[in-house]
Amino acid sequence: MSEKRKSFPLVDTTEPNLIEEIFDYSLPPRITFDGPVVEYIHGEPVRFDPAELQSRDLVITDTTFRDGQQARPPYTVDQMVRIYDLLAQLGGPNGVIRQTEFFLYTKNDRLTLDRCRELGHRYPECTGWIRAVPGDFRLVREAGLKETGMLTSSSDYHIFQKLKFKSRKECMDAYCQVVDAAFEAGVRPRCHFEDITRADIEGFVLPFAERLMRMSEEVPEELSVKIRLCDTMGFGLSFPGAALPRSVPKLIYKLNREVGVPSDRLEWHGHNDFHKVHINGVTAWLYGCNAVNTTLFGYGERTGNPPLEGAVMEYIAIRGDLCGIRTQVINELADYMRSIGFPIPDNYPFVGKYFNTTRAGIHAGGLRSDERIYNIFDTAKLLGRPPRVAITDKSGVDGVAHWINELFGLRGEERINKIKCHKVARWVMDQYEKEGRMTAISDEELEEKVRELMPEYWAKYKG
Repeated sequence: MSEKRKSFPLVDTTEPNLIEEIFDYSLPPRITFDGPVVEYIHGEPVRFDPAELQSRDLVITDTTFRDGQQARPPYTVDQMVRIYDLLAQLGGPNGVIRQTEFFLYTKNDRLTLDRCRELGHRYPECTGWIRAVPGDFRLVREAGLKETGMLTSSSDYHIFQKLKFKSRKECMDAYCQVVDAAFEAGVRPRCHFEDITRADIEGFVLPFAERLMRMSEEVPEELSVKIRLCDTMGFGLSFPGAALPRSVPKLIYKLNREVGVPSDRLEWHGHNDFHKVHINGVTAWLYGCNAVNTTLFGYGERTGNPPLEGAVMEYIAIRGDLCGIRTQVINELADYMRSIGFPIPDNYPFVGKYFNTTRAGIHAGGLRSDERIYNIFDTAKLLGRPPRVAITDKSGVDGVAHWINELFGLRGEERINKIKCHKVARWVMDQYEKEGRMTAISDEELEEKVRELMPEYWAKYKG
């Protein structure tokens, strides 16, 4: 016998329920939870509590000038200073974008660092990135930096196959010698556990983390070791029930709850080889890792890193507030990156040329009725990008009417109804039905036709 199915009677209403407690159009949609989320590892609960999440100091860190530069020709000094300045404006006074990291090896590296610090921004804090060798801490000390990242590869692929250590103990001892060198230099070490999602978690990662925590007890708190969990090949999984070493929740749980690495000393660094880079970073936030390491527009080695602007939107969605973030700077950054030859796909979220542009007539009709129907949030307010319609043979009169109203900047009762736009819509269809056109109609062509076919409106709104 099958179980009796639950009945769901219709809740009739004459007023729409737009679920505005989640879909507040003035912000990215709120991320809410029904309660604590629990999964299990060896019978023990692995959980995150939404109430605890709200109390933690979640932050975004940036590696645009380090990992981001490993995927492109080097930025000029002026370009890096401009990007750094915009990142500071974007993150706001609360330091949501808390840190960024720089190479220190060349004259240009050191000049860039000096010029960025001359801007006087408290955030993002400038940190270094060096090889895991004691001598490199001289560079950090000479630069006057308080913190640096260093590579401490954690999988046997790296320990034995790349670094050629004869044993894990030899490897761990070498890493700890470098950590000691950082302490002696008065520099906080941030150990990058490279390739952690292919590592022996119980056999190397956790013993190494425990040793780092013991070493940290012997130095002032401001020098205590941070750990960056590097999903170097993008193998991490956010799925409940996924096994170690690939489970992001279980990796965080092991280090945070079992080893005792505080949340504010854990950082996630991912790669996008399997299209999971953003969700893995957010999952790390949820389960106890306070910092997610990102690059501007996700540009980084091979498939890239968590996109900084995506993390910004996710942060707002978790907090339910802008928290001092200046979201319109995202579009300024995109414009600047394009100006220096950085390619951004047309459909890229938030900043692509067509990210909030529709070509479907039925969608345009929805936008004309209420732009919330087919726009993700108030993109005009948050990004300086109102929703648009690209005019093709699929746009219909609704699409043309929406385009014309946007051209004239008309809202509410002022908007021109689609009957008045019929001549322009007919001209559009003739381009495809009679002329055999195969491309979208440009804004310049449409403006000219509106001027010609709707002269009274052009004179009123553009004259």
